[in-house]
Amino acid sequence: MTTMESLIGLVNRIQRACTVLGDYGGDDNNTFSSLWEALPSVAVVGGQSSGKSSVLESIVGRDFLPRGSGIVTRRPLVLQLHKIESGAQEYAEFLHLPRRKFTDFSFVRTEIQDETDRLTGKTKQISPIPIHLSIYSPNVVNLTLIDLPGLTKVAVEGQPENIVQEIETMVRSYVEKPNCIILAISPANQDIATSDAIKISREVDPSGERTFGVLTKLDLMDKGTNALEVIEGRSYRLQHPWVGIVNRSQADINKNVDMIVARQKEREYFATSPDYGHLANKMGSEYLAKLLSQHLESVIRARIPSITSLINKSIEELESEIGHLGRPIALDAGAQLYTILELCRAFERIFKEHLDGGRPGGDRIYNVFDNQLPAALRKLPFDRHLSLQNVRKVVSEADGYQPHLIAPEQGYRRLIEGSLSYFRGPAEASVDAVHFVLKELVRKSIAETQELKRFPTFQAELAAASNEALERFREEGKKTTLRLVDMESSYLTVDFFRRLPQELEKTATPAPSDVDRYAEGHFRRIGSNVLSYIGLVSDTLRNTIPKAVVYCQVRQAKQYLLSHFYTQIGKKEGKQLLQMLDEDPALMERRQQCAKRLELYKAARDEIDSVSWVR
Repeated sequence: MTTMESLIGLVNRIQRACTVLGDYGGDDNNTFSSLWEALPSVAVVGGQSSGKSSVLESIVGRDFLPRGSGIVTRRPLVLQLHKIESGAQEYAEFLHLPRRKFTDFSFVRTEIQDETDRLTGKTKQISPIPIHLSIYSPNVVNLTLIDLPGLTKVAVEGQPENIVQEIETMVRSYVEKPNCIILAISPANQDIATSDAIKISREVDPSGERTFGVLTKLDLMDKGTNALEVIEGRSYRLQHPWVGIVNRSQADINKNVDMIVARQKEREYFATSPDYGHLANKMGSEYLAKLLSQHLESVIRARIPSITSLINKSIEELESEIGHLGRPIALDAGAQLYTILELCRAFERIFKEHLDGGRPGGDRIYNVFDNQLPAALRKLPFDRHLSLQNVRKVVSEADGYQPHLIAPEQGYRRLIEGSLSYFRGPAEASVDAVHFVLKELVRKSIAETQELKRFPTFQAELAAASNEALERFREEGKKTTLRLVDMESSYLTVDFFRRLPQELEKTATPAPSDVDRYAEGHFRRIGSNVLSYIGLVSDTLRNTIPKAVVYCQVRQAKQYLLSHFYTQIGKKEGKQLLQMLDEDPALMERRQQCAKRLELYKAARDEIDSVSWVR
């Protein structure tokens, strides 16, 4: 294989791979699109019935395109020609039918029609979504051709009114790209000034550097006329020479004349033509194919530095992404256990950062202690419990049939114990509030641990184990904080109550008769004394409840969140470990796609390096 064939064949393979792999909705689709656009291709442009299909079939040497009147090509056909060894069997493959080889080209024609109808229906509608077809033959040159719908001036029955603009917009989307070579097909039996292909190519390529002019139907011109004014560039000059083509006649098509025979008849026509005989070696479909290949080879050489740079950049990005996605899971149980432990450590590191302030979230625990707990303590209904009516009731019930003599100690105790019971609510609420903060931090930490994104099953296992541990810590936190409340109830501060008789003596006013110990002022003083003691206890609990919560929940979560989980993991067998490391199918697909792309890019770089230096 020549250097030229190697270069063009390489471009064909890269374009096909870009098409196959570019279907995956990954982040580097833009990279693949850029690479596709950096590679040159040939767009076949012409008006309806200009002979586009016949030119393509002549280049391929096979009769494989749908035919008919009006608009026949209703979707772009990306046709990639691959030259194979002489004597090998020709075949075709469609991208949408992978691994199915077509050796009968009449079935290729049928499939093109059917695939078009699948998207557009059996109407005259068009679609910009291309059909990708590869043909492998010893009778072709390595080439990528894009057959576009024929340009038209009016809509026919069954077509939308804007069909003319739609087709032109579709054609422009291809030919406007700077790396697109335009194959402008014009029938020789019409005035070149009215050529749709020349009109649009002049607009997008005014210098004519990217345009190759092709004149078809030379044999159908009126007798006594010829197209030498155009072919020799006197009527309309292009940077590249015009090429004349003689297609099969309708009679030949009806008789299924072989394309190889048709090529021979074309050569004979030019060789014996009095008008074009002096140009015979620069006319015909075979010459056109070689001319395009030679031009493609020169364009590819000029693009090699930019293509190589883009490929190297893509290789770096893909290697980085593959590293980020992680290695495939090993089958060895020891390696699987090591992977699990690494994942756990990565999660714990982020969880601790949330608690210690490296990431947001830990401040919400402080908010529980600094705002929620004090607010809950202030809202406790001591005013109702220590109302005059309730104090009288409690003290009277505590005295029983024998009224108290000096101070109603039993009444005091009942009032204090009843008041202290209210502290249980804020104590439990603080534990619950911190528990929910810790659960939320676990959820956020799992979501922020990049290494875990591959393993949805393990994420669920880790979340369940963490929440289970947090539940145990919550139970311990509740026991401890409620124990603090109960401790205040079990032993009252003696010094506080020893001061009460002394204060009573200082404030008492002698009366003609004994003081009525059941007067309203007496009960108010009792309620006030109890409230003062409760305030003392409230201040104490406001400081000790956070200590208990932090010790039992936050500290335990930092140090022992996954301790029980580690113990359970160590008892699992390889099969169970592998089930836990069941990856997200989307990520597995992503890794496979990245690996395929990386393989493609490296192979492309190696091939470019091997042929680009040859002149």
